[in-house]
Amino acid sequence: MGNEEKLKIALARAAKKEGIEVEAKDIVIERSRDVAHGDYSTNIALRYAKSLGKNPRDLASALQRNIEEEAIEKIEIAGPGFINFFMKKDALQNIVAKVLSEGENYGKLPSKNQKINLEYVSANPTGDLHLGHTRCAAVGDSLARLLTYDGYDVTREFYVNDCGNQIEHLGHSIRARYHELFGEPLDLGDDDYHGTDLIAIAQSIKDQYGDAYLEDNEKSHDFFIRFGIDAELAKLKKDLSDFGVTFDVFTYESDIRKGGTLDKVLGELKSHLYESEGATFLKTSDYLDDKDRPVIKSNGQPTYFLPDICYHYNKGARGFDHLIDVLGADHHGYVNRMKSALMMKGYAPDYLEVTFVQVVRVFRDGEEVKMSKRTGKAIAHRDLVEDVGVDAVRYFFTERNQSSHLDFNYNLATEQSSSNPVYYCQYAHARCCSLLALGEDIALDESAKMCQSAEEASILKHLADFASMIEGAARDRAPYKVAAYAHDLAEHFHEFYAKNRVIDRDNIPLTASRLALIKAVKIAMENALGILGVSAPTKM
Repeated sequence: MGNEEKLKIALARAAKKEGIEVEAKDIVIERSRDVAHGDYSTNIALRYAKSLGKNPRDLASALQRNIEEEAIEKIEIAGPGFINFFMKKDALQNIVAKVLSEGENYGKLPSKNQKINLEYVSANPTGDLHLGHTRCAAVGDSLARLLTYDGYDVTREFYVNDCGNQIEHLGHSIRARYHELFGEPLDLGDDDYHGTDLIAIAQSIKDQYGDAYLEDNEKSHDFFIRFGIDAELAKLKKDLSDFGVTFDVFTYESDIRKGGTLDKVLGELKSHLYESEGATFLKTSDYLDDKDRPVIKSNGQPTYFLPDICYHYNKGARGFDHLIDVLGADHHGYVNRMKSALMMKGYAPDYLEVTFVQVVRVFRDGEEVKMSKRTGKAIAHRDLVEDVGVDAVRYFFTERNQSSHLDFNYNLATEQSSSNPVYYCQYAHARCCSLLALGEDIALDESAKMCQSAEEASILKHLADFASMIEGAARDRAPYKVAAYAHDLAEHFHEFYAKNRVIDRDNIPLTASRLALIKAVKIAMENALGILGVSAPTKM
């Protein structure tokens, strides 16, 4: 448990004695900017004094008398009622031994024995990934790593929409390209896919099967669709794998529809259905939705909503305690209708959670870039990753709240300077590795008892906050908080390095403590970057 958590618990207990009912997690603890004001401070007395009819300083003094925590050296009341905490030196320093002992497991929390299904990307297998998919992939995968770190059992899932009009157009487009390879005129409709990438798929069919599918019939129709889906999905999987993103489960819509599932679910929902103008509606407005939604069109065909309901019922039947969908920002209207459908099945309103990912714009030399120089089309996932690199894209795409629009600065992402946040973090890690190599003959003092400077204290406090940061970031579904932590750790380290000599062979005790601190920084940085899917190089 970090020092901030210890202080919150001690304050919550002290507050209760003064008639203040507050949970530890709701108490604000801040690190003091000036060491003269202690290591940490809180404004709890200022927040609650008025409601109790007390003077803030008097309430602060009363809380001070009730606080019990052995890690505290002394407590002072400052200003209008701030409470400043001075921690015992070993309460700060002992975090080093903990980090070194736990290594790659530092910050990992015990199993919560809860299974989460996390669905993200789920791009239609009809073409290349675009930058919206890239951000969903970066956020979704980092969230999966973060939740796993926080003790959840996470299943990463990709839903393959292999049914519907888009898939029909894909099959027809590949068929047209296939026929073109045999000298026939290109026959593409306005809604078909005109990209030349389908030529390679058609060529692959010709190479493997010759003219076996030139005759248009049900067999060839189904063949072109299935071959196209498999080819496009293989391409998507490779692009995502190259980006460090893999999935545990691929679920196909065509499988969800098998065995009369749609009719079975309609039967289960019978009491919630009604007909209007030839269509069948689900009474989602009885729950959370603003209006009822059609599940069967007037032509007798299911809407996209019905198989989606079946899919979420399928996930629920697999025993997950919670479902999280990572979706593009244009899906806001989708949430309450799906929650309503799940509630009809007996699930709680919060069983399904949706996190939205906003759009991405790319800027280069101050100008928005919409087209790839290589392809002449909208910038694809593959283009950006090849040009900028996996680490930069993953860091930049997760460093801001996913609900905020992202303007990606191409120049900054490729710049090797402290202005580039991913370079700044990675350089801190590499410098730690270099210092440890230079001092490899010196035994580390894991007590870190000689680490007493203000810069060292800042690092120690930041290291101690790692586990609570993980817990908070996981609770808020906020990988960007991990990125902020890594950047702050790098900042504390670079400031320490600039003001302090690490390896001093005339002062081995101090060097031994500082090298232990450096190793702890290295471990925490590597763990934080690992959650983001960003590498931690040993040399730069």
